Amino acid sequence: MASANPTLPLAFAQRHRHGVSQRPLFFFAKFRNGVSLSASASKRRVLAKAQKAVNEEVVESQSSELKNGTQRTPSSSKLVLVVGGSGGVGQLVVASLIQQSIKSRLILRNPEKATELFGEQDKEKLQVFKGDTRNQEDLDPSLFEDVTHVICCTGTTAFPSRRWDDDNTPERVDWVGVKNLVSALPSSVKRVVLVSSIGVTKFNELPWSIMNLFGVLKYKKMGEDFLRSSGLPFTIIRPGRLTDGPYTSYDLNTLLKATAGQRRAVLVGQGDKLVGEASRIVVAEACVQALDLEVTENQVYEVNSVEGEGPGNEAKKWQELFESALSS
Repeated sequence: MASANPTLPLAFAQRHRHGVSQRPLFFFAKFRNGVSLSASASKRRVLAKAQKAVNEEVVESQSSELKNGTQRTPSSSKLVLVVGGSGGVGQLVVASLIQQSIKSRLILRNPEKATELFGEQDKEKLQVFKGDTRNQEDLDPSLFEDVTHVICCTGTTAFPSRRWDDDNTPERVDWVGVKNLVSALPSSVKRVVLVSSIGVTKFNELPWSIMNLFGVLKYKKMGEDFLRSSGLPFTIIRPGRLTDGPYTSYDLNTLLKATAGQRRAVLVGQGDKLVGEASRIVVAEACVQALDLEVTENQVYEVNSVEGEGPGNEAKKWQELFESALSS
């Protein structure tokens, strides 16, 4: 059965089993306009064993889903585009996809960072492209070939900081970047999951107006509205104040041990009524679980974390949470 606590792929552990980040030997193989990651022969054999163990867990999880009547798109037919995959939530999204043997494609401003964050992965399982959603000319149609699902978890700080360098402001990231991405996506995409924030509908009201002094909530809402009007199937996840991490260090030993602590239970609501905190681990798993659940299509959810046992990565429990929000 799937663990109640989200954990990271076994392949990560191979790099960090001694608690020290080991910079791996690797080479980049060209993949159209991007780069894909490939392992050396010796490490590939080690990763193959780890992958076999992961596959056995996925098969068991899929059998449980069939028993519980939870329909999901087979992993082998998915190609999930992750935008913002080097950030606090995005890194955990990619880890969950790898763990579940779901093919991923990343768009990163610096593709080499993927190797430092995720180690050496099968180039068919983890594809890495160079691109920047803030620049429309970067979003060549080849980036989206064969993509079935999209998770967008880009973001920046609400207030001026070093992360605003190089025009990385809320307007450019949360509005222009999202608009460019959505405009470039093919109509064949089955679902677009967008990470936004609670409070986006109340940015002119206290205390949200303080958070919105530099427009972050306003621009996130503009991004939401553009996606909703695009005609693409969507799910919008609005987390509370993010906790746990961000785990963006090059040493992933901390990430390997990451759990949501005592706050593993999940509250899911609608109508921008929830106020509280949300574990990045929980938010990442909510995005992955929402990819192809029918109940989440064209819906907006707020997500918080509270003390107690949570759904982990069990699809049936997540479906029940999303359904309960619709009926409340």
